[in-house]
Amino acid sequence: MADEAAENTLALNPLVGLRTQDIAAAAGSVMKALASHPQALAEQWLAFASEFGKIVTGQSEIAADPKDRRFADPAWKTSGLHKAVMQSYVAWSKSVTELVAKTELPEKDAARARLITSIFVDTMAPSNNPALNPTAVKALVDSGGKSALNGLKNFLDDMTRNGGLPSSVDASKFKVGENLANSPGTVVFRNDVLELVHYTATTDKVYRRPLLVVPPQINKYYSVDLSPDKSMIKFLLSHGIQPYCVSWRNPTPEQRDWGLDTYIAALDEACDAARDITGSDTVNIMGSCSGGITLSTYVAWLAAQKKQKINAVILAVCVLNTQAETDSDFAALVTPETIMAAKQMSKARGILDGHEMAKMFAWMRPNDLIWNYWVNNYLLGNAPPAFDVLYWNADTTRLPARLHGDFLDLIFTNPFMNPGKMSIHGVPIDMGKAKHETYVIGGTTDHITPWKAVYQTARLYGEDTTFILSNSGHLQSLLNPPGNPKAWYVKGKTKEKDADAWTATAAKHEGSWWLDWATYLKERSDAEIDAPARPGNAKYKPLGAAPGTYVFEL
Repeated sequence: MADEAAENTLALNPLVGLRTQDIAAAAGSVMKALASHPQALAEQWLAFASEFGKIVTGQSEIAADPKDRRFADPAWKTSGLHKAVMQSYVAWSKSVTELVAKTELPEKDAARARLITSIFVDTMAPSNNPALNPTAVKALVDSGGKSALNGLKNFLDDMTRNGGLPSSVDASKFKVGENLANSPGTVVFRNDVLELVHYTATTDKVYRRPLLVVPPQINKYYSVDLSPDKSMIKFLLSHGIQPYCVSWRNPTPEQRDWGLDTYIAALDEACDAARDITGSDTVNIMGSCSGGITLSTYVAWLAAQKKQKINAVILAVCVLNTQAETDSDFAALVTPETIMAAKQMSKARGILDGHEMAKMFAWMRPNDLIWNYWVNNYLLGNAPPAFDVLYWNADTTRLPARLHGDFLDLIFTNPFMNPGKMSIHGVPIDMGKAKHETYVIGGTTDHITPWKAVYQTARLYGEDTTFILSNSGHLQSLLNPPGNPKAWYVKGKTKEKDADAWTATAAKHEGSWWLDWATYLKERSDAEIDAPARPGNAKYKPLGAAPGTYVFEL
């Protein structure tokens, strides 16, 4: 369950918000469409009735998808009652989905109809019902009712402490700075917006040019330094790379006026600190998701001013073209009205709360992020999994109202595709001026930043960009250390305009892309020098041990 859920981690998508009236409007679209297609409705009903007759008489061959974990219990196949319930649900859900697909609606309305239908269909699954779920019934009997009591306790705890959503992780098993984010290092710079962590070298020699890591403002920075077996920081250190990592402050309503320009100015100070401490004129810089948006804005901002501070750029699971085609029906809810409503909400509160983003995102993937835990926590009475990725994902942060608004504006202005649509401190942003060697990573099953859209991000940096397609989802495609027997990646230059055409020319490699990345970085990190004897320098004195203080702000 933990591995499946880890494929679905919080990213930029939930910033718009999901309003009750949006759901109601989507439901209204469905009802109007059905009412206007009585023949299709009758045909689907007759088809379902025919299949149901076969189910009742034991003649139906319909079955759940073998990969559908909701029906993994053998009783769904061996028990006559449970098999009939499962088959009835599968037949009904298929009938409803096909009926909606047959309605003649404009694409945006059709997407809304598909969205509301999928949420409804997932909600009605018999596996969510304690009386129909055979695993839950068995647990109830075997535990003498203890599973039900534990489930009730878990439910009441979540109602009061988790905003009504089932908990996704057993948070008691983790502590930042101890068994997470525990790579030795030092805070060497701090301003109001960020802390800069320099990690302690583990090799006698290091490469002079540092790697500046720019994490997303959504969630905390230590996804790059989780448990030791999947810590990107520890991997980099073992190859002599000097990582300097930004840790963003968790803003409160007092910081409501922090915008993207605020974050760019703060990042520029951090970059100067890393350059000064290492004695390198330039840095290699890496950003993922919204951190990649921030990084790209910064890189273009520097380029417009002809400031040479950046050497190579590394982007991961980042979409810069905000109007790129996507197969997510949630895009249908993004309208000028929903954007304005989202802005007004955060403006009134001063922040966009991370828990609100988590709720929105959960409804984007309800089977993985809601019903998965509903069954485990409440029906079975189990504790949620103790998994480091899920702990990090639940360790949410807030966004200042103005930064939230700036991110939302990107949806319509699409400034990375349209030069001059955005300015930072009076400097127009034009990606065409950003001329850097670039290395971009996407994930094959990433539904948050789909890899084909990430490929177009790579193309923005030029046809000589190296594109890596890793075989996993949003975060798991990045947390891909050597040793994973299932790991593979595809690598190639972005000379093809079409992503599908690129796959025909790119080369597939077995193993982790981290090893290829390490070679790439070494070739672009200047000469090897003696590892620094102490953190910081005369200008940037040590301010405390990693992971710093901002990461602990609630």
